[in-house]
Amino acid sequence: MVDHVSRENVNQVVDNGKGKGGPEGDGRGYELPLLLFGGFRTLIDRLHARLAAEGHPDLRPAHGFAMQAVGPQGATASEIGRRLGVSKQAAGKTVDRLLALGYAERADDPADARRKLVHLTPRGYAALARSAAIFDELRAEWAAALGADRVRDLEAALRNVVPAETAFRLDATSWLGAP
Repeated sequence: MVDHVSRENVNQVVDNGKGKGGPEGDGRGYELPLLLFGGFRTLIDRLHARLAAEGHPDLRPAHGFAMQAVGPQGATASEIGRRLGVSKQAAGKTVDRLLALGYAERADDPADARRKLVHLTPRGYAALARSAAIFDELRAEWAAALGADRVRDLEAALRNVVPAETAFRLDATSWLGAP
């Protein structure tokens, strides 16, 4: 299911008082990426807890990235690896797991019989559709807790500082670890 660790401080080298901020109370530079990642992790953990309760207990975050990399037209393991920023072998392992779980299938490429394409199955598409719906629900929870205007402002601010070409990159696994 979802990984959980103890609540002890793991950033002991630089964190000597989370949330106290700098001299003006504006926060510390290293806190921004940690808080952004913490928000990401919170959303992803809650998503996967919900997916597990709804019949997808074996799906992991890397599987979602891989299913997005497959795309609607299908893709080879090499293409999936390139899209994720991982080796063909790492992509192949993730694809094998998606095949075993029934989220994907392999088929001959109609344009080149030497190539095998990975396609999502109806179960794969259903998991992605359910994920999208859950993300909408989680966003609504954040809007209820923070205020709809603050969430819209946060999203707009992030759109302003995150380059468009990197906003929806799938290769996070290449710097977070192999899928």
